[in-house]
Amino acid sequence: MKIINLGENNSVLNSFVAQMRDKVIQKNDFLFRANLRRTGQVFAYEISKTLSYAPKDVVTPLATAHMQLCNSKMVIATILRAGIPLHDGLLSYFDGAENAFVAAYRKYDEGDQFHVNTEYCTTPLLEGKQLVLSDTMVATGSSVILAFERLVADGGEPEYTHLVCPISSVYAVETLKKSMPKNVTLWTAAIDEELTSHSYIVPGLGDAGDLAYGTKL
Repeated sequence: MKIINLGENNSVLNSFVAQMRDKVIQKNDFLFRANLRRTGQVFAYEISKTLSYAPKDVVTPLATAHMQLCNSKMVIATILRAGIPLHDGLLSYFDGAENAFVAAYRKYDEGDQFHVNTEYCTTPLLEGKQLVLSDTMVATGSSVILAFERLVADGGEPEYTHLVCPISSVYAVETLKKSMPKNVTLWTAAIDEELTSHSYIVPGLGDAGDLAYGTKL
């Protein structure tokens, strides 16, 4: 698995991530969702550089322009619910893409122990396509791995997979490296060192789903 950390280079992406992390600014849920959406757009632009292109003539009012246009077949997938604004940002650039959704959530057992449920999945055929699977944060890697496995089980093997996770933990990155196939790239904007006993990323940003859509029962 390849890892690309866009946060290592100075860009406007760092401002979006900083606002999502800021404990005062993040209270504005509209702005939090907007920053997630804009983050998705940045990742989409960077991913677009890795795709396949073909020549196409475009007729303008004055002449014919010779262009190179993307011909990769795309499927944008997200893990509900925190990934929805990120999904919107990706889809706004890959506007001809198909869509997939997976519901993955932690089910706590005793103490700090939990397992991840993936009870809902809807996906088109993935074979021969570029899969972009997004989740706002990847703490342990369990949700992303199970979501990917469920998508592959239902939709077949994609040609290539891009994991878009703006904030990652060192633990999750190492877990994904061991578990994901070689034809996968993890795109992130920050790799945080600490993971608490409850598997929360530190410094992280808190609960992305609650910040975007309100607290849950």
